[in-house]
Amino acid sequence: MTKKIDRNDEEWQELLTPSQFQICRKKATERPFTGKYYDCKTKGIYHCVCCDSPLFDSSSKYDSGSGWPSFWDTLDADAIDSVTDSSLGMQRTEILCSDCGSHLGHVFNDGPKPTGLRYCINSESLDLKTGE
Repeated sequence: MTKKIDRNDEEWQELLTPSQFQICRKKATERPFTGKYYDCKTKGIYHCVCCDSPLFDSSSKYDSGSGWPSFWDTLDADAIDSVTDSSLGMQRTEILCSDCGSHLGHVFNDGPKPTGLRYCINSESLDLKTGE
């Protein structure tokens, strides 16, 4: 069961850094190879930086060569919502945290087995928790 979180921009700006706010709430994208988790090998669970919902297990993380943290599966399919993103003159599938609507990144059909998916995620939208 999701816990739908609804805050206005002012409330989010008080809780997030300026770059987290731009990425998570305004759908910006961090530059490739700059995020703190793109090359991270630490084991743990990646949570939504906005609402702390668990999203990805490090066991599904892989190096896609894209410059962003990439996962071949979610921790729980209900943790992620997807919508069509027609910005930038192309059609992509945007993924959002189902609890708070935070923009996480996009999912593509060019990932490894067993899912064939590549969840391409902004580091700024994640918080890695170890020992879980």
